[in-house]
Amino acid sequence: MNALSRREEEALLKAAKTRALRECDTVVKDFAECAAGRTISVAWACREPLKKVQDCMVHTGPEPMEAVRAEYLRLRKLQQLQQEERTPQASP
Repeated sequence: MNALSRREEEALLKAAKTRALRECDTVVKDFAECAAGRTISVAWACREPLKKVQDCMVHTGPEPMEAVRAEYLRLRKLQQLQQEERTPQASP
């Protein structure tokens, strides 16, 4: 099976977002500090910090997520093959 269930897809996306936030922590904090106490002015006052956050969060884009899916499917297939090797086959 080369497809992911909805649950697996959501788990991978959540993990990718968590990883991206961890790697981008300082950039996100800089944006949050800039945005603190602002409403509409955040759009122009924090343009540069927002751009840095968006650039850093590239890990959750379509191409990186496709690579994560492919790696997950590869590992799942490997695990299935290892499980099959450990399980003795019943003879007919």
